Amino acid sequence: MTATGAYRGPVGARVLERGEVLAELDQALADARDGEGRTVLLAGEAGLGKTTVLRAWTGGLADVHLLEGACDDLVTSRTLGPFHDAAASAPALRTALAVDRTDAVHDAVLDVLSTPTTVLVVEDVHWADEATLDVLAVAARRVGRLPAVLVLSYRDDQVDPGSQLQRLLGVLPAASTRRPALRPLSVGAVTELAGPDGLRVHAATLGNPFLVTELVAAQSEGLPVSVRDAVLARVADLPRAAQELLDLLAVVPGHADGTLLDVLRPTWRDDVEVPERRGIVGLSGSAVAFRHELARQAVEQALPPIRRLGLERAVLAALLAHDPPDRARILHHAARCGDADAVLAHAPAAARAAAAAGAHQQSLAWYAQLAPYAESLPPAEQAALAEEHAWELYNAHRVEEAVATAGHAVALRTAGDDPVATARALVGLSRHLYIRGDVADALATLDRAVALDAEPTLAHTHRGVLRVLADQEEAGLEELAAVPPSALGTVYRGLGRAFLGHADGPDLVREGLDTARAEGRREHAARGWTSLVKALRRLGRDGEVAAVVAEGLASTRSGDFLSHGYSLEAFGLQLMVDDGRWDAAEEGLRRLVDTVPEAGILARETLPPLGRLLARRGDPDADAVLGRAWALATRSDSLPVLLTTAAGLAEKAWLDGDGDREHARIRALLERSRRPGLAGARGDLLRQGLRCGLPVAHDEPVDDLWPRHALALAGEPAAAAAAWPAGSYEGAIELVDAGDEASVTAGLRRLDDLGAAPAAHLARRRLQALGVRRIPRGPQAGTRAHPEGLTPRQADILALVADGLTNAQIAARLVLSVRTVDHHVSAVLAKLGVASREEAARRVGDP
Repeated sequence: MTATGAYRGPVGARVLERGEVLAELDQALADARDGEGRTVLLAGEAGLGKTTVLRAWTGGLADVHLLEGACDDLVTSRTLGPFHDAAASAPALRTALAVDRTDAVHDAVLDVLSTPTTVLVVEDVHWADEATLDVLAVAARRVGRLPAVLVLSYRDDQVDPGSQLQRLLGVLPAASTRRPALRPLSVGAVTELAGPDGLRVHAATLGNPFLVTELVAAQSEGLPVSVRDAVLARVADLPRAAQELLDLLAVVPGHADGTLLDVLRPTWRDDVEVPERRGIVGLSGSAVAFRHELARQAVEQALPPIRRLGLERAVLAALLAHDPPDRARILHHAARCGDADAVLAHAPAAARAAAAAGAHQQSLAWYAQLAPYAESLPPAEQAALAEEHAWELYNAHRVEEAVATAGHAVALRTAGDDPVATARALVGLSRHLYIRGDVADALATLDRAVALDAEPTLAHTHRGVLRVLADQEEAGLEELAAVPPSALGTVYRGLGRAFLGHADGPDLVREGLDTARAEGRREHAARGWTSLVKALRRLGRDGEVAAVVAEGLASTRSGDFLSHGYSLEAFGLQLMVDDGRWDAAEEGLRRLVDTVPEAGILARETLPPLGRLLARRGDPDADAVLGRAWALATRSDSLPVLLTTAAGLAEKAWLDGDGDREHARIRALLERSRRPGLAGARGDLLRQGLRCGLPVAHDEPVDDLWPRHALALAGEPAAAAAAWPAGSYEGAIELVDAGDEASVTAGLRRLDDLGAAPAAHLARRRLQALGVRRIPRGPQAGTRAHPEGLTPRQADILALVADGLTNAQIAARLVLSVRTVDHHVSAVLAKLGVASREEAARRVGDP
């Protein structure tokens, strides 16, 4: 019982000072007709006129396939809600939505946008569910090659740092994206609407078009103090029947469909005439909606609590009687009036459907709505819901809650008499314990599952997998070989072989990955992508990694599997560090670390490389990040993570001139790592140890090391430098270690280009010791405007600080997280040697 199309406002509504925006929309449409589609973003605060502009524009379109949808301010957003709206004009999309698979919706939307000339308008995407944003991201990335215009409106003051919407806005292709500016009305425009009171109205509204029109329409003596007063003043003058209809509409976010109103208020067609004529509500076919969400909220907030509760219950009863059920709206009203039966009847199905569609935040919201009433369900059903809830928490990086919820499921299963279900619950709990970093506890939990002997294949497969991940590769491969073959088992047999140094490992991982994809096992396929990258990295085949990361991210949409998307993105950022793209790498790594504080063991892919990069840049945050990385490494006791983090700590000690402090840590780890498959990590640690003044022990095995490490340890730094990729930091350091003036100078120039100030300082000291009189001063072109060594991004941050923007405003401007901006500002202050933003701002104008 929802509207089949987006609300269309009153025809002939005045649109002032929006000519430039309308012209941008017209140009986007012209480009689309030429086959070069566009995404147009209409952003602004509530009431700035986004909907009015869109109605004025779409109302004049001709020879266009127009689809419209909107996101509603429900307790929990409708899964793929705007596409259900738009499907009224696209049968193929309606068919795809019935399949209940996000990839089918992706394909259907792209097919629709491939039809000349299509306009898809989605309003209020700040209320969108994850699945909707995922589809929009796919469409926006491809629309530049399609005969279509994608128009998205949203409130820019409701885009949270680190949210999926922010990520979407940050990666839109610049060539195909247009961002026309919606500004408040000028004094002249307000005066045109308000007459002699124009100045007072503008002062009270700051030119917000909705507030202006409401205050003008209220025609009260003296200006009302708020928009609520203005709206209520207009409503109070309506006939009683019309007021009652508005009360009903006020408790229905979005649009009230005619079929719903026929049940609740059969006289609604007569009652709506006056408020529609006065522009308070609008009609779209048989659907009715307030002209603006702020007006609906004003009427709703003025309702006496008992009146509102009665209306909520009446709407809920009507929705419950309708088939098929609109679960999002049912659960919205059930939450508003505390109807436990409705929640128990519909929340489980809604949560499962949302999870299947990739709308994981919506799924979590419905599981949370269900939680207070779950104890009234049978224990087996409670346990099933807890297991599902735990997986959603895991996918949202809420690791601690996932472990607790999965543990509750195990307790419920253990109290029952179903050993098969108990074994499955234990397998689930083990996964969450592993993600938290408690590897030993995860293995012990799988031992319990194996001991039940109720699900031997499942339990042994997962224990084999975990042993591969826990540095017990031989035992893991043996266990996996003893169970029937499966896609997941094949992936981890390949990973185990790669971890032991066997070149065929990645091929076996790819075989398991392809099987998982063919069987539709999306989560196993996602694990296959991350495993393939790990296998290639372990074997030193970094040249193949970038393509795999790109393919994996395209195949495994982050909205579906956030944890795997996190890892794949981190692998890509590691490559950026290796390639010298340090600004982009630092921003990306900081964003992942800041926006996913409960990454658990997944942070092994972000904290060590970020800490090491910060050390190389002389950033004061390096010690804290490396400290967090070491705490994670010791908690999980994972040798590869211990080795890479220890190498980062050793490099930091060397740059600090205090290499002795790391000798004991290095010796202990080298003793543990004398085993196959760790050549890269062990060679790195040996090389860093040598720089810290720790000679290579005479009995240290070095025959299997990678050439770039072996050559350096053999006292051939020039040859080692040539073994590293051109332009790399590591190659530059080897040149400095070569010791002759030409090599040290070449290494120094490369370090200056990278912005590796601590190592560059050591290189200059080396040249001084060689007696070189003309030493390059640096820094190079990228930082020449800032002799203190600011990176280009830090220079941007400093300029915005000088303009008086707060960190939150800077984050919104640059599409970064606030914490990332905090880090940048701290680094800028440290490099400038100032104590406050004001001092930093004054430095901008200094010669």
